[in-house]
Amino acid sequence: MPNYVRVREGSTYFFTVVAYARQPILCLTESRRVLREVITEIKVSHPFEIKAWVLLPDHLHCIWELPDGDSNYSIRWGLIKAGYTKRMKDFMEVTKPSVSRLRHREGTVWQRRFWEHRIRDKDDYAAHCDYIHYNPVKHDLVNSPKDWEFSSFNKFCKEGVYPEGWGSDGCEFHEVDGGE
Repeated sequence: MPNYVRVREGSTYFFTVVAYARQPILCLTESRRVLREVITEIKVSHPFEIKAWVLLPDHLHCIWELPDGDSNYSIRWGLIKAGYTKRMKDFMEVTKPSVSRLRHREGTVWQRRFWEHRIRDKDDYAAHCDYIHYNPVKHDLVNSPKDWEFSSFNKFCKEGVYPEGWGSDGCEFHEVDGGE
């Protein structure tokens, strides 16, 4: 049984965020650099800790822990999406947004909403970590979670949470609704 970290009730959340029209842009070198920079900047003004992460070509999953008494993850995602979009417009071919997207002050980089789920307890946390780390295998991007470089899986292995071969040999993992 993996040795997961403790979960602070009420302040830990799982998210799925998807690129508009499932554009496969998120794993591109410049895209990863910009996303990392924007997240780092937002964490200064609106602190949070990324507990688990996977970046796939057209979406991402992550678990965040927010400071005690702070549940405003929406402002963080709004700032991340806006900052990323603003910086990436010079590197991407952006199609003209629909009237509806313009009315909602949206571009054509991200889907409007995101999926969120408050982590209830350590079992729920474990299930969502498994879901995150197995996702590249689920989407046929790799045969084993250890082979996907845009994930926190190898960090979890170094910390002893997972054995290195986890997810590649028919091991058990929890299935959750990831919002995809």
